[in-house]
Amino acid sequence: MSCYRHVRARRGGPAELNMAPLIDMVFLLLIFFLVTSSFVREAGVEVRRPEAAIAVDVQAETLVVAITAEGTLHVDHTRADLRSIRPLVARFLAATPGGAVVVAADEAAPAGQVVRVLDQCRLAGARNLAVAARRPE
Repeated sequence: MSCYRHVRARRGGPAELNMAPLIDMVFLLLIFFLVTSSFVREAGVEVRRPEAAIAVDVQAETLVVAITAEGTLHVDHTRADLRSIRPLVARFLAATPGGAVVVAADEAAPAGQVVRVLDQCRLAGARNLAVAARRPE
């Protein structure tokens, strides 16, 4: 009989809710979504991309190198120099081997600057290289 009283007294107290499994599940879901999602590294500047009828979406993780109408370069929300493009692209490709490099040049950007940027990307080892364009409306 004394064993029964002990069990009943223990159950009669306030109910406890164990939050540890819930927190574990939330962290597992967060890790799952971070691992399965792909991220796009934006250039940090708005450019008017030229229209192209054959424009397609790039599915790989991308590094965007933007060229403004004045010919300035931007990578990851910071202004960059032409000499810094090659090491930036090489570092990106070392971190993401299947990644793509997208050059987003403004319609009015100097063609020579676009060619120099494409050349630096190729010299850095970029094999999946694209020029950004928008689809006609």
